[in-house]
Amino acid sequence: MSASCQLAFDTVFLHAPFLWRVRLVVRTQPSQGWCTGSTPVRAATLRESRLMRLPLLVLSIALCSLLASSCSKGITRATAVMVFSVKGRVISGNAERNDFQAVTLKSRIHSGDTVRSSHAASIDLALIPAVLAQLTGDSEIKIDELSIAKDGNQTAGGMRDRTARIRLSRGKVIVLFTPTDRSASQFAVTTGQLTIKPDSDCLFCVWTDGKTTRVTCAKGKVNAPSDAQAQVTIAAGYFQEWPTTRKTPVPATEKAAAQIDITESLEAEQRLQSEGSAWQNRRPF
Repeated sequence: MSASCQLAFDTVFLHAPFLWRVRLVVRTQPSQGWCTGSTPVRAATLRESRLMRLPLLVLSIALCSLLASSCSKGITRATAVMVFSVKGRVISGNAERNDFQAVTLKSRIHSGDTVRSSHAASIDLALIPAVLAQLTGDSEIKIDELSIAKDGNQTAGGMRDRTARIRLSRGKVIVLFTPTDRSASQFAVTTGQLTIKPDSDCLFCVWTDGKTTRVTCAKGKVNAPSDAQAQVTIAAGYFQEWPTTRKTPVPATEKAAAQIDITESLEAEQRLQSEGSAWQNRRPF
């Protein structure tokens, strides 16, 4: 290389921090033009910076995923039925395995469990805070669903909705439905192909022998849509039976069994309200 060779340094900064290279430009002869070449420098620094950024990147992705899942989506948890009182012999458990235990005030009844009451027995319980129920004698229900959904992992507040669904196989269940504005509450009783859903605050009774279903409303109103028929709304003091040829509910005064339904419902309401208030004061749901 001649003495007229000139050295020129052109520093090129890349977009990523700490990543830069020096370009060496050599001119040998005026007629030969410019000759350029890239020479990596500070290779160790580059490697170290990349290694330092990798765990930070992984941690950032993990934190973003955790925050997104905790804040934007509700976390659904299974819960259990609260037993208020038991009269006579009542059992609960897994019907498929025929694994039943006597129900006490300390029993925990979960989704999938079946509850059976013997003759002249009864049980008062809370499915969710908005749904208090009484199962009368010679009756059987299955807890199809029992869950609560909360915002993230909050231990207090943040409740989004509560859901309870039961299936009445035989007998009678009296339901007191009193939802609050603080969280959505969903409830349904199924008998065969018929599904009964409360419309708002209401007190109603569902009876079935496996072939015939009767729904009697004592307070408020309930909706009873079925797969084969249009939705029917039953107001207080009325009842409806399925299968039926009547398109509208019938006054309870026209059937003795319906009058008994209303009398028993009103009696159960007072007890359920008293038990529910004591439970809420004892421990919030």
